[in-house]
Order: sequence, then C-alpha cells, then structure tokens
Amino acid sequence: FSYCKSLTQITIPSSLTIISQQAFYGCSSLTQIHIPSSVVSIGSLAFHECSSLKDVTFQNPSSLKCISSFLFKSCIALEKISIPDSVTKIESGAFQYCSSLIDVLIPCSVSEIGAVAFNGCSSLKQVTIPTSLTNIGQYAFNPKTNICFK
Repeated sequence: FSYCKSLTQITIPSSLTIISQQAFYGCSSLTQIHIPSSVVSIGSLAFHECSSLKDVTFQNPSSLKCISSFLFKSCIALEKISIPDSVTKIESGAFQYCSSLIDVLIPCSVSEIGAVAFNGCSSLKQVTIPTSLTNIGQYAFNPKTNICFK
C-alpha cells in the first residue's frame, strides 16, 4: 500500500500476524489504524510519512515485542500513543519527527529506547520512563523534554 495517497482508513483483519516493512509508507491521507492483538511483528518504516495519521490503537496485543525502527517517523499529526505492555524495545527513530506528539505512555516492560527514538518530537514536553530501562540511545529525546522516572 506504499504511497496510496487516497487511503484514509484500513481495517486489519484479526488473522494478520505481520505488517511488513514499508507496508503503508507515505500513505499521507491515512488518519487512523487499529492494530489487532494477532499482530506479532510490524516492520520498519511501516507507517513512515503517514502525515495525517492521528489515531493509532493497539488492541490488547500480547506478543508484539518491538516498536520497529522509524515505524511512525514523520507522522506529524500523531498526538498521543500508548505503547502496549508487551513491548520491550522501542527501536531507533520509531517516533522521530512526530512534531504533534504530546503524550506517550511507555510501559514498565520497555527496557530499551533506541537512538533518536523521540527526537524531533517538539511538542513532547515531558515523558515518564520506567526505572526498568537499561539503555537509552543517543539523542533519544529532544534536549528540552523533561524526563521523569517511575
């Protein structure tokens, strides 16, 4: 579906387990995506440059372990995201340049946040990260983002 510029919504069936790399790359009119619990893997850049994407819902995934590299990069309309409790790693650039992102919930299960993961998220003023975190990559957050540990 890469560069399907008129695609505004998509229903992912509960039988789908993998969303491939760059699957919706550049779908600039896509406004919402609901990811069913059956999805165990989402490839890098799958939603990169979906500039109208505002609503992302993970429907109780129990086996999604990773937010892939540059997954939501440049999704400039994305305002909030709740990362599923099953996720242990947020890879490099996962939310880079999501300039409208103001609210992100990082669960205690996350132990690693990759380089530039939230860099360029100019509206993200404060983020609470779990004390279980063992690695935060270089430039993971903007310098003006207030980091709190829980």
